[in-house]
Amino acid sequence: MKTLSKLLSFALITGLLSVSCGSDDDNGGPITPVDDSILNGLISENLTLDASVEYSITGTVTVASGVTLTIPAGTEIVSEPGVDNYLAILKGADIDIQGTATNPVIMRSNGTAGAWGGLLICGDATTTEGADAIAEVGGLIYGGNNNTDSSGNIDYLIIRDAGAQITTTSQFNGLTLYAVGSGTTIDNVGIINGTDDGVEFFGGTVNVSNLYLQNNEDDAVDWTEGWNGTLTNGYVLNTISNFSTAIEADGANNNPTLVNFTAISSTGGTAIQIKNDSGATINGLTLTGFDTSFDFRDSAPASNLQIDGADADTAVDAVFSTSSTNASLFAWVIDAGTGSGNVLPATISSDLTLDASVAYEISGPVLVSNGATLTIPAGTTITSESGTANYLAVLKGASIDIQGTMADPVVMESNDGEAWGGLLICGDATTTEGVDAIAEVGGLVYGGTNDTDNSGTINYLVLKNTGAQINADSQFNGLTLYAVGSGTTITNVAVIGGSDDGVEFFGGTVNMTNFYAENLEDDAVDWTEGWNGTLTNTFVNITIADFSTAIEADGVNNNPTLVNFTAVSTMGGTGIQIKNNSGATITGLSLTGFDTQFDFRDSAPASNLQADGNDAAEATTYSTSTTVAADFAWATSL
Repeated sequence: MKTLSKLLSFALITGLLSVSCGSDDDNGGPITPVDDSILNGLISENLTLDASVEYSITGTVTVASGVTLTIPAGTEIVSEPGVDNYLAILKGADIDIQGTATNPVIMRSNGTAGAWGGLLICGDATTTEGADAIAEVGGLIYGGNNNTDSSGNIDYLIIRDAGAQITTTSQFNGLTLYAVGSGTTIDNVGIINGTDDGVEFFGGTVNVSNLYLQNNEDDAVDWTEGWNGTLTNGYVLNTISNFSTAIEADGANNNPTLVNFTAISSTGGTAIQIKNDSGATINGLTLTGFDTSFDFRDSAPASNLQIDGADADTAVDAVFSTSSTNASLFAWVIDAGTGSGNVLPATISSDLTLDASVAYEISGPVLVSNGATLTIPAGTTITSESGTANYLAVLKGASIDIQGTMADPVVMESNDGEAWGGLLICGDATTTEGVDAIAEVGGLVYGGTNDTDNSGTINYLVLKNTGAQINADSQFNGLTLYAVGSGTTITNVAVIGGSDDGVEFFGGTVNMTNFYAENLEDDAVDWTEGWNGTLTNTFVNITIADFSTAIEADGVNNNPTLVNFTAVSTMGGTGIQIKNNSGATITGLSLTGFDTQFDFRDSAPASNLQADGNDAAEATTYSTSTTVAADFAWATSL
């Protein structure tokens, strides 16, 4: 929310009509369109639109007090560009949007961000501005003393291209809620490609569930004037650089509640900004890719923002990953056509087989949903936008089938050589984090009790430019395996040129055979949370100075097995680092060119790492692995 004036002179908004939310006398009388598909002026009688008609907004459209506008599933409303064009539900009026997951209602303009004014609803609930307050746009009147007031129902609505700029101090949003009461039902809303806020609450008590916000140039969610409702299942995706925050809160603190809020940015920025005396209680929060988690302005105390039962941590590198909301909840938005061309959809909710002759793209998170299988044939290339908001994740209960061959491997890489999020697989095997743990990225859920769980097959896969950095404590890797079970088959994988780990095992029992890692800026192989599978035939090639180790092991020691592990460094450094109580058994180990072969941290004993039948020893020369670089010519020759 930018600085806003509550009383705008008409000179500031040329062409916007002053409308009393309780009067039918303004706005030029009832609609008398030449064409029934044109919406313009005052709707003074109940009106039900026709889903077979594409409607046009050609000016200010207002629904009068006592009148209901019904919009059936599948209806599309296209606004002409301009700040005069918006749909306002006046105080005492109702809207009934009857979209479904397969046929949402769509309101949009011409594809240009901020082209029109969006949807505004005026209610009779309380606001710190008092009864019959005057809105910052159009002279709309809102606010009263009925906190259970109903302005109707919204279900499965997509708003695109809204949030128009009026002046430097006043703007439209995608969805603007003026003192809307708790009797109003708002579920399943996607707001995309706006130049101001996605949704803004001006007081009121309304609750919203299942809210998707993508690339809105100011705040995704904004509230002021003492809003005290509940937002359940919010998902924010920012892949543009000129956004403000995922959440901005200002004004009096009536302590609204957010349940499961996930926000992802590929361009840094600030996640949550609290101003003045405002605040909230958030139960379940995941923040990925932001430079700053919290910004407290105007002497706002951190105690005003409660995260999972504690004051918000203002540390820049604080990790928040407890929300269970992820992109799969919003498949209906993607299915409605927010993607285009060969861009993979944000959610793959049914079996999908790619075409090797098509060059696919990743723009934002791509999630394979529970019960669905993504099949990728030999020779397929997938190119991702760079940044932490871009990755491919196979959710718990889903499956991936990568069918590469030595001659035609599957290749996944970024479009500019910069880091992207790579491939993540969530399984149902055991992890020390327990059942249904929340991953450090994207609110992904993983972990169960089925150690033989099967998440699919990977064969001949090359991952390039992966391992995007989120913050100091949380990162993407090339291949991330969350509690993946032993029924999963992973063979012939290469991770080349990444800014974090090559492969990281978070618990699980999965085995991997034939793994190549080259010039990864953190660890080539990393495990934690009690992984206890087997890694066979590994070659690590390091020719850069800013890497960490060939192996890092942390957490509980479930004694995984490594067979034929070769690591070569031309830059010195440390070969293997064992932390805490972790360890492994290695049969066939070759370490060449490292300054230090073994680094035991946090009182980890050398006996935890068995190398060729003995405790690992710095003074011993290790050259027993039979794995050589030539075994991976299929990857390095690309």
